Amino acid sequence: MRSRFSISNYSNLAQRVITALLGAVVIITSTIYSEWSYYATFAIILGFTQMEFYKLSGLDGMLPLKSFGTFVGLLIFTFTFLEEMKIIPIAYYFLVFPLVSMIFFIKLYRKSDKKPFTGIAYTILGIFYVAIPFSLLTVAAFSVDKTFHFEIIIGSLFILWASDSGAFFAGTKFGKTKLFERVSPKKSWEGSLGGAFTALVVTYFISKNFTVLPEWQWFCIMTIIIIAGTYGDLIESLFKRSIAIKDSGKGLPGHGGFMDRFDGLLLSTPFIVAFLKIF
Repeated sequence: MRSRFSISNYSNLAQRVITALLGAVVIITSTIYSEWSYYATFAIILGFTQMEFYKLSGLDGMLPLKSFGTFVGLLIFTFTFLEEMKIIPIAYYFLVFPLVSMIFFIKLYRKSDKKPFTGIAYTILGIFYVAIPFSLLTVAAFSVDKTFHFEIIIGSLFILWASDSGAFFAGTKFGKTKLFERVSPKKSWEGSLGGAFTALVVTYFISKNFTVLPEWQWFCIMTIIIIAGTYGDLIESLFKRSIAIKDSGKGLPGHGGFMDRFDGLLLSTPFIVAFLKIF
């Protein structure tokens, strides 16, 4: 019998709010507390997200190397963190290439695989689509003076969450004009504009309090997150539609799975890092 205090007893909106608040507290606290607590928290999130991607790929008949692919993804994340912390030299990155090559060797001995190269492709895609963006998030955190600045991570997440939340509530209340109906029938231009407005308001306050970056860079990051984050959401919707499912999982009540919650981050982070490194 379910406990009367179970989160499943609440409405979908209430579950969404409760999960978002609890998740935000854990992420913000661990990121601010220390570099190592940041590493541990995001390594866990990365692991769950990548395993979720491989699980969904399996629903479509693909056979990626779930455990090995996730191991390689976590190793890339770890190497990135340790290199940015100046604990290991960048030369350790070269270990990634033979590890990725081992995917071919492992598949060679999987006699039951009828389409081994499809499995190989999805294994590598999981690394590139999930692990690389999370690793680049670490690069962003160290992009100023090669020192860990939690403000860059927290600020970017606040903007992303503001954009997502504004789009959800504005779309629910005012959404009429479809944004990309072929991929996501529920998303609307009104929702996107609502998300952009809330992101703009939050960015203004962030730029005044997180001075590790100049104001103009915060607003550039905001623009990247609004555009790339929206496309990240649409691309994940396209992926889910291709395998005929609604949510990527059930790990986050009210939100679906980890990919549902972090899809905007996956596509935004590479652009943010490129911007910070170049400008």
